[in-house]
Amino acid sequence: MKAYENQFNLKEKVSYQSQKSFEKISILNIKLIHQIFDTINISLLVLIFTLFFLSFNSQRKWSNTFRNLSKTRAINNNLIDYISKIEEFYISELESLNIYRKTKPEDLIYLDKLPEKKESLYKKNLNSFIEGLSDSKYQRGY
Repeated sequence: MKAYENQFNLKEKVSYQSQKSFEKISILNIKLIHQIFDTINISLLVLIFTLFFLSFNSQRKWSNTFRNLSKTRAINNNLIDYISKIEEFYISELESLNIYRKTKPEDLIYLDKLPEKKESLYKKNLNSFIEGLSDSKYQRGY
């Protein structure tokens, strides 16, 4: 029986040692797996923050671009209004040209120019005084 007991003790020792080495290996494996997951989590966090800041930066750039486009559209609308007013003015001018007939030399009436009489200032005043007396312009009061 003693021989059988020794075998049993030997089996117990071997199984205990193998179990202990298996626990060491499993603890090392678990630590390794935890380190892998930690590095993956840290790299994911770094990636998320990097993408967050990149998207924030691109959003800011897009906002600036949109604001510039809005200003350009407002300026363009003002220019379109101004251009349409100019077009209306020129169209009305062209229509008015079609209303008026172009004149020819036969249509014009030429007036003879009367020669001006050159009178002295003294004669002119004397004539107006004489005309005033004859028209009773210069009469005495009663």
